[in-house]
Amino acid sequence: MAIEKKHCLNCNAVIQGRIDKKFCDDQCRNTYNNQQNAFSTNYIRRVNHSLKKNRNILEGIIPAGEEMGKTTRDRLLRDGFLFKYFTHIYETKKGNIYHYCYDYGYLELEGDWFLVVKGKEV
Repeated sequence: MAIEKKHCLNCNAVIQGRIDKKFCDDQCRNTYNNQQNAFSTNYIRRVNHSLKKNRNILEGIIPAGEEMGKTTRDRLLRDGFLFKYFTHIYETKKGNIYHYCYDYGYLELEGDWFLVVKGKEV
């Protein structure tokens, strides 16, 4: 009965050693796992970048020393704000819905205006 040779999942070299071994060395294991995780890692990096950019745009709208400010949809879009990215939603007792990017939030008002607020630290 011939023993079936196992091959490295990354470089396809014949594996020596333990029967349950999947890679010929640490470099092949790392390369293989990095390739497997590349798509999700890049996606998460892009989303986090967009969230941070949104937060910085909101922060820039509030005047120094103030807790809130107003702006238009046009200004937000012009600055590169992406409305689909936010970290959480807060609904007030009156039913107003604030979308937050970390500690800065916005409330949509009438006529394409937005109220931007700095959230209280928990």
